[in-house]
Amino acid sequence: MRGLSLAVCAVLILAASLGGPLLSVATAQEAVYLVRHAERVDDARDSLLSAEGRARAARLAEMLRDAGITAIFVSEYRRTEETAGPLAVRLGITVQKIPADRPDALLARVRAAGPKARILIAGHSDTVPALLKALGCTQQVTIAKAEYDNLFVVVPGDKAGPVLVRLRY
Repeated sequence: MRGLSLAVCAVLILAASLGGPLLSVATAQEAVYLVRHAERVDDARDSLLSAEGRARAARLAEMLRDAGITAIFVSEYRRTEETAGPLAVRLGITVQKIPADRPDALLARVRAAGPKARILIAGHSDTVPALLKALGCTQQVTIAKAEYDNLFVVVPGDKAGPVLVRLRY
C-alpha cells in the first residue's frame, strides 16, 4: 500500500476485514453525501479555505439546504469544517469532528445514525474515495489535486449494492 495515506490504508484494511457488515453501512441511511474540502489558502497542514473555497462552501450550503441533512461529519482539519460550516449553520446542526485517520470511527457513527439519516461527510482527496469504497460503492473514484467540485451521493440500492451519483457544484 505504498504511496497511500494511513487513513486510506486503514479504510481499505477495515473494509476487507469486516466485509459484509461494513459494506452495508450505506444501506442503513437514506443517503450519504461526500465532498472533498473546498479550495484552501495554501498547503499548510491545517490551512483555512481561500475566498474561492468559502464561495464553494456557500454553494454547497445552497445546494443541500433542502436535502434533509440530519448529521454532518468532518475531519479535524479546519478546511473540512469550513466547507461544511455554512450548511451546518443554515440547518442548525452541530458539526461532528472525527480524525481523518479514524475511518473506522466515522463509519461506526454513520452506521449508528439510523435508517432515516441523511449524512454529509467533508473529507479529503484521499479519504473520500476510500470511504466510498467502504460504503460499498464499486466504481473506481479518484480526485485530482486541483479538483474541489465533486459531490458524491450514495443511495442504498438492492442486492447489487448502493447507487453512486457524482455531481459537480
